[in-house]
Amino acid sequence: MLAMFFWAFVIGGLICVIGQLLFDVAKLTPGHTLSLLVVAGAILAGFGLYEPLINFAGAGATIPITSFGNSLVHGALDDAKNHGLIGVLTGMFQVTSSGVSAAIIFGFLGALIFKPKG
Repeated sequence: MLAMFFWAFVIGGLICVIGQLLFDVAKLTPGHTLSLLVVAGAILAGFGLYEPLINFAGAGATIPITSFGNSLVHGALDDAKNHGLIGVLTGMFQVTSSGVSAAIIFGFLGALIFKPKG
C-alpha cells in the first residue's frame, strides 16, 4: 500500500512539475497551460495510454487536470459506440457534467463567503 501512495505522489507531482514548467519556462498563461494539459490528457486517452497510467498511479493520475481530458475522450468514445456521431457530443457532457457543475457551485459559494477581490 505504501508503494501505491508513493507512485501516486510521484506521477501527480510530475504532472504538476510539467504545468509549473509551462508557466515558468515557456511563459504560458494559466489559461494556455490549463488547455494544454487537458489536451495532453485527451491525446493520451485517445491512444489508450491514460488508463494504464490511472491503473498504475491511481489518484496521482485522476486528480490533476489531465484527467479531465481523459474523461472527455472516454465519455465520447463510449457513447459513440452506442449512439454514433451524436454520442460523441453527448458522451463528453454526460461524464463530465457533475464535475463541472460542482466546480461552478463551489466556486460561487466560495466567492460569496470569502468576497474575492478583482
